[in-house]
Amino acid sequence: MAKRRGNSEGEVSLFPFLSILACLIGALVLMIVVLVIAQMGKAEGRSAEEIKRAQDYIKLKQEIEDRKKLDVVLKEKLAQLEELKKQIDEKEQQYVKLRKLLNTSKDIQEANLKISQQMQKELDDLLLEIEGMKKQQAESKKEIETLMAEIKKRQVPPDKKIPPVVVQPSGSGMADDTKVYFVEAAGGALKILGAWGEDYRLSATAEVVVSDVAYNHFLTEIAKNPKALLLFLIRDDGQGAFNNGAGRASNDYNIRVGKLPIPGKGVLDLAMFDKYRGKIPPPPAAAPAPAAPPAGTKPPAPSK
Repeated sequence: MAKRRGNSEGEVSLFPFLSILACLIGALVLMIVVLVIAQMGKAEGRSAEEIKRAQDYIKLKQEIEDRKKLDVVLKEKLAQLEELKKQIDEKEQQYVKLRKLLNTSKDIQEANLKISQQMQKELDDLLLEIEGMKKQQAESKKEIETLMAEIKKRQVPPDKKIPPVVVQPSGSGMADDTKVYFVEAAGGALKILGAWGEDYRLSATAEVVVSDVAYNHFLTEIAKNPKALLLFLIRDDGQGAFNNGAGRASNDYNIRVGKLPIPGKGVLDLAMFDKYRGKIPPPPAAAPAPAAPPAGTKPPAPSK
């Protein structure tokens, strides 16, 4: 008799599932390789000195934050010490008064025996309290000395100050006849950097930006040169200041405006822009603020 053929309809094939799993693993490996190569590419172009300066900056910033916290604790301890001194003086004065009352005549002491005994008890309590305060005062002084030593240890040495921030031209460069003027935007304020030989700082509120004599004189002089560039150097907290300052320059004076984010708190180094930096005459000492031209109109053409 012929063998009966087995029923194969109930078998399950895992080949399609394994194929999909293998493709998924291959795609994940490819994505990981691409991400690793991209991260390696980001590190390219940075010198070892720049990386070291960045690491030093982070370390110094942390030390400065730690020192600020210690300063707060130290001020609290000093305030507690001053309060303890005041309380000790008050208790000692009260002790003197009680001692004088106890030294009154014998007749008064007998008449006020009960009061005298109560006063003696209060006197003893005051002595114990004063002794405890003096002990607490000694402990506070010891804690303050420890904090002072810690603060001194955390002081940033002069040779490890926050490195300056070197501002570099971006892109493919600028035309030789371009004149660049710099304004630093940080912490709700604007600072004109050396446009007439010295820096000038003003509030970045809309009212001040519109009415400040020196700032409007600065914008008026820049507007006379169509090839001038007003470059705002924006600190981490300077976006609001940039919006007000740059809006005034662009909308009311039609000045070409650029912006450059500045990381960290280091002093700005503009040496790479020396050949492009523009200069203007200083603002008048007591001249009224110039009226802003209507929005969208061009400033007067420079005189020849």
